[in-house]
Amino acid sequence: MLKVGITGGIGSGKTTICRIFETLGIPVFYADTAAKQIMVQDRILIEGIKNTFGTESYLENGVLNNKHIAGIVFNNTQMLEKLNALVHPAVFRSFDTWVARLAAGVPYILKEAALLFESGSYQMCDLNILVIAPEQLKLERVMQRDQVTEEAVRARMDKQFTDRQKLKMADHLIYNNETDPLISQVLALHQLFLNKKI
Repeated sequence: MLKVGITGGIGSGKTTICRIFETLGIPVFYADTAAKQIMVQDRILIEGIKNTFGTESYLENGVLNNKHIAGIVFNNTQMLEKLNALVHPAVFRSFDTWVARLAAGVPYILKEAALLFESGSYQMCDLNILVIAPEQLKLERVMQRDQVTEEAVRARMDKQFTDRQKLKMADHLIYNNETDPLISQVLALHQLFLNKKI
């Protein structure tokens, strides 16, 4: 089964593109969603987070204390790296389990991850797609979606590789710039992946 990674900077529209692939019958593993679930289900990961960030990392009902964690990692690159070093391997295991459960008849799957290249998980995929959009458009999308300031969006962008860095690792590009039609780009890649032999 062909494994295709898909990523893009914040506000690039990668989730929208994944929804198009899903309408074509292609299963999508959403790494960020999986990470949120794993952080409250995986006992080894929970213990690791508590040991690294304190027992107050979780509320009494077992919910992750996002405010506490964010307060530690937001301006501390070293602590963010420690969090990623705990979470990413657990997400990789979850992805492997998810792939193993899928029916053999699926021609290919997508792994959507904001930090596909940064985490190294692109190496678990046979091919990787990068979604590109103009910076101003990405800013506007996220500011509107999350009701946050431009400064807050830029702070999040700074924690990801730039498109220029990601281009070196990408096999395919999708331009989500509100000019190039998205559906035809997705259909072209879909056909390519259906015909791909690994």
